[in-house]
Amino acid sequence: MGDVADVITRARAGDGEAFRELTEPHRRELLVHCYRMLGSIQDAEDVLQETLLAAWQGIAGYEGRAAPRTWLYRIATNRCLNARRSAARRPAKEWDVPKVEPPEPTRLGEVVWLEPIPDALLDPEASYEQAETVSLAFVTALQTLPPRQVATLLLRDVLGFHAAEVAEMLDTTVESVKSALKRARAALPATATTAAPAAGPAVDGAVVARFVAAWRSADVPALVALLTDDVFMSMPPIPFEYVGRDAVARFCTAVFAAGRRFELVPTRANGQPAFGAYLRAGSGQSHGVGLYVLTLSGDRISALTRFENIHLDRFGLPRTIQAARS
Repeated sequence: MGDVADVITRARAGDGEAFRELTEPHRRELLVHCYRMLGSIQDAEDVLQETLLAAWQGIAGYEGRAAPRTWLYRIATNRCLNARRSAARRPAKEWDVPKVEPPEPTRLGEVVWLEPIPDALLDPEASYEQAETVSLAFVTALQTLPPRQVATLLLRDVLGFHAAEVAEMLDTTVESVKSALKRARAALPATATTAAPAAGPAVDGAVVARFVAAWRSADVPALVALLTDDVFMSMPPIPFEYVGRDAVARFCTAVFAAGRRFELVPTRANGQPAFGAYLRAGSGQSHGVGLYVLTLSGDRISALTRFENIHLDRFGLPRTIQAARS
């Protein structure tokens, strides 16, 4: 970008190209910020557009005292706070898988609006620690905290803004920022912020390959052997959640007992291995029925999240594929 002061001056004069030059370098990180706050990539995209529109409409009043990035984060964060206060979150969905009678769930989840974000939208230069802050566990945990605590935690701990900057962004005091941050850190589950030691690409690849083989062949014992004792399975917007090997085994047995067989197409979501899931049909084609995201813990799978097939397009995956030969 050219001289920032010059770009700001031109943007304030109504130069659209200058405005894009000012905002484009921050678009991707703003989208991810909105996603962390809202838990839904669709809502995040909507709020990002609102943010850029508000920035354009308010550019005449922006004098450059705060850096463009700080100015944009202030707008985006407050738009997210408004969305979290007023949004009628997507309601839970009833079980609708034909011919499959699921076992009684361990519990009913509350964050049924959770959606995955493609790795293609994340910062490829992000550190491992930053990648953990887009994990499904972390994003889900954020949805259970009060909105201003979420904003404070993200702006301070994830994005590294100073307490005084955050206070100005949120129109509050430094003392209030410190208090909100302390409460947010205390309320955030340890499982959302403490990742298992990385096993390494070779081990991860082996675990993923074994999962694909087990799922394709409907081999429940092989699948269960890959799971941690406290494995967690969820399927937003359906609220059913299953905790523990036995519960997940019962669920998978019910799915495969109905004669459902799948092909899996690899992708990446939330910094985690993911797959488009395709149900085999007699026509020789397999039809997309969902998106699976795995959470790995060493050489085991500690969580499996299943999302609706509406997300396949966002990941560049087709709705149908030619069935592979077994």
